[in-house]
Amino acid sequence: MTRLTAALRRYPLVAAALAVGAVGLLLAAADLETAARILVSVFAGAVALKEGVAMIRSMIAGQLGLDLLAVTAIVATLLVGEYWASLIIVLMLAGGEALEDYAEHRARRELSALLDRVPQRAHRIGPDGAIDDIPVDAVAIGDRLLVRPAEIVPVDARLASLEGSFDESSLTGESLPVDKVAGDEVLSGSVNGPAAVEVIASALAADSQYQRIVELVREASASKAPLVRLADRYAVPFTLLSLAIAGIAWAVSGDPVRFAEVLVVATPCPLLIAAPVAFMGGMSSAARHGVVVKNAGTLEKLSRARTVAFDKTGTLTKGHPEVVDVRPASGEGTAQLTADELLRIVGSAERYSSHVLAAALQQAAENRGLALSESTDAREVATHGVAATLDGRALVVGKPAFVAEALASDAAPLSRPELPSGEAAVYAAVDGRFAGTIILRDRVREEAEATVRALREQGIQRVLMVTGDVDATARPIAAGLGIDEVHAECLPDDKVRIIRDATPRPVVMVGDGVNDAPVLAVADVGIAMGARGSTAAGESADAVVLLDDVSRVVEAVTIGTQTVRIALQSIWLGIIISVGLMLVAAAGLLPAVAGALLQEVVDLVAILAALRAVRAGTKQVPARMVARETSPTR
Repeated sequence: MTRLTAALRRYPLVAAALAVGAVGLLLAAADLETAARILVSVFAGAVALKEGVAMIRSMIAGQLGLDLLAVTAIVATLLVGEYWASLIIVLMLAGGEALEDYAEHRARRELSALLDRVPQRAHRIGPDGAIDDIPVDAVAIGDRLLVRPAEIVPVDARLASLEGSFDESSLTGESLPVDKVAGDEVLSGSVNGPAAVEVIASALAADSQYQRIVELVREASASKAPLVRLADRYAVPFTLLSLAIAGIAWAVSGDPVRFAEVLVVATPCPLLIAAPVAFMGGMSSAARHGVVVKNAGTLEKLSRARTVAFDKTGTLTKGHPEVVDVRPASGEGTAQLTADELLRIVGSAERYSSHVLAAALQQAAENRGLALSESTDAREVATHGVAATLDGRALVVGKPAFVAEALASDAAPLSRPELPSGEAAVYAAVDGRFAGTIILRDRVREEAEATVRALREQGIQRVLMVTGDVDATARPIAAGLGIDEVHAECLPDDKVRIIRDATPRPVVMVGDGVNDAPVLAVADVGIAMGARGSTAAGESADAVVLLDDVSRVVEAVTIGTQTVRIALQSIWLGIIISVGLMLVAAAGLLPAVAGALLQEVVDLVAILAALRAVRAGTKQVPARMVARETSPTR
């Protein structure tokens, strides 16, 4: 009862129509038919006047909407004395708003779930072990936080406890809990498992993953689909057809009531409701599949996409190098270390470097369980390498020329292996003797080849790579992925020019870095890899992939195509059923009151048809390719 009261308060026109109907029935039952007719007619006439004024304003602004038929139907039924039918049409219009609101709420569920779960407080652990509850915005990087069982992690952090289990379903779609160990990254928005854990904040609340997602969702939920306007394009032909059928029925029968009976079932609520409900459903489905579509109109463009362009590093590749081989030097005059010893000392030295390869070398050593050493005199020579004393030995790590300068006169010369395009080598010397090399590559994403293949199967006519990397590195990767067209060594301006001139359109651009922000903005649809990508890229894009998975681009195109198809199907379903009912009414087989009631059923059918978009999309790109690699050089 409470819910019903709240609903009636939320929709006062529905409440008023029901109240007028109830009073009218009581008056009619008391043999006060005239009073009932006056009450209902005045109410329906007032609603028609209000809607008519709004309609005229829209027409002056150059917009002919489908509400023209509804107003005409109310007026026609009043003129022929079918005042109960008038009331039902009013109730239908008011109820249509309520149905649309419910349907949109149903379709927005995946989006609003994120907004409802925004963390507000954090439990900070002080130096003395005391716990203070503070606003999440007051959390600073490095703060130690307590996350209690079933609580949401408030900011991006690293796990300080030995282990923990987290539900990341709202972020990644993964339904199973994810187990983490000390040092692992914990994303804000994750739900802690059954045991309390401690984490170390690694980002401010405003910069955390969950807050970024929430901002994207706010933008998405406030957007409006251009295809909603497409429904208004049916207004003129549908209105003319309806008036023609009604006029012919009146002329043939000689009964003006027949005119009103036809217009009653010609009311256009299904057309008004179907498109927005379908698009909200598509956006909801995209969010559930790890893609936040910021503007609902993006789904329509995705459905018509004919060209897709990819950045390379961080998009088709993982964006960070990995150690693929450790080659210790052997023979007289070398340091003669084992592979693990070489990796350990290089990883230890790279702790004091800011180079892009440093983190990969440290991580490789840690992954093998090697204990890294400390140095008190380590120094980095910019763009060349690191010199340090580790465990009493002089170590030099970096470029070959830098390391060669540190070799003793009686040491074996530095050996430089032949490297294929895309590989990088880090050299090392210990106590003036060559110690060996470590090889790194930036691996191609396992799902990249299947993604390109699936896009072609979706009807994409042209796939290209647009990258700032050198041609010798980019072209072999593109060939391995089935991409024929490569634009390498591009500056941001070059990327913008290439995408602006690309055909056929619409053009989708997929990227992740700061340098991709301009080209994402100029593309018909810009898609940012947001899991590790830059904030600038995410802000300029039309859609953001929240997972570290480029195959979600296929998911976005699939959802866009299916959403538009469902929207159009729902619109045409409403048109076909309405035309069928008009023909029945034109034959005199459908009284005005019965027609008005049947139109409510048509509304419901259109909404249910549009809600199919909530399930749009595929499960996942099926095949995963064997990793191929490429990398930056030191």
